[in-house]
Amino acid sequence: RVAPPARAPTTSPAVMVLQDDPTEKFAFVVEWFDPHSGLTRRYQFLFWPLSREVEMYDLKNKRAFLKKTQVPGLASADLFIGATVAVYSRQLKVVEFGDEFTESRFSISRQKTFAVVSETSSDSLGKIINALTKSGFAIASLKMSEGKGVGVSLVSDGAVDKLLNLLPELETHFGSGCVTVADDPATATAMELTFEHLPATAKLDGTTTLCLIKPSAMEHLGLVLDEITGNGFTVSGAKTFTLDRASALEFYEVYRGVAPEFTMMVDELTSGAFVAVEVSGDGGDGGDPNGPHGTVGKFREIVGPVDPEMARALRPQSMRAKFGFDKVRNAVHCTDLAEDGALETHYFFKILAQEA
Repeated sequence: RVAPPARAPTTSPAVMVLQDDPTEKFAFVVEWFDPHSGLTRRYQFLFWPLSREVEMYDLKNKRAFLKKTQVPGLASADLFIGATVAVYSRQLKVVEFGDEFTESRFSISRQKTFAVVSETSSDSLGKIINALTKSGFAIASLKMSEGKGVGVSLVSDGAVDKLLNLLPELETHFGSGCVTVADDPATATAMELTFEHLPATAKLDGTTTLCLIKPSAMEHLGLVLDEITGNGFTVSGAKTFTLDRASALEFYEVYRGVAPEFTMMVDELTSGAFVAVEVSGDGGDGGDPNGPHGTVGKFREIVGPVDPEMARALRPQSMRAKFGFDKVRNAVHCTDLAEDGALETHYFFKILAQEA
């Protein structure tokens, strides 16, 4: 099987860019939490879509913060109110439009809406997410909360009406009540705020393992989730995260001095949003979840070798074979050792989830 090509950055078709006008730019206000001072800093954020260049200005101190610099992985589709974008491992939250021109171009074309996938449809979560992305929605964030289902923030052109029109088709395929959607923008905002204050679900009982669907694989989010449940495992927790460099270094510390790609692994994990998944179960064939052939070991088998090229040769049905690009952008991280399953799930769903 031929390796899939590296993902090319895309510009949202809904936000028209004048291809012959390199001076066209969009302006936003972004916030960054400075962990050293404990302060939230605000910047004017300018983006030139044609050249994918960024410039930042410190609003409080009234001085340039970042000179005009190319950020190849950033696209117009990544910019909407509430989005978190990574610029040199710094997580910036988009909080306002910076001028009327940008607001007029983005307020409808990058509209947000909200949906809740019911708990009874959890086995179809991956298929539902995939149906949404194939219908043109970008997944801004998601979170599983016990008793409530999975809340999903979606972005698209005319997102509210688009999702309402898609609902009958979703119910035809996945059953009545599979998804609850917002009727209007105000309801979408209210639903999202409600979910933001709900705790993220996780068993954290020592029998689970961790799967991180990396930033470079987020376009395959639904397919990866479907691979998990399709192989007899259960998604018992799921939440979108963005990590600063310090947290990524802490999580990957065990690989320092061991993996030659260590620095690039940290760069990848801090390059954008990703989804952490707590995986439960035994792969459908029973056995001790903490034993040598327990949840961690069995899940690692369906993930496949670290190198996608090797995975395609040895384990062609594995996740990394299907969705990986190279040893760094290899689709997913999974827990390596049985004794680390509890530690890694606890790190994301207890420590980081509480900080979010």
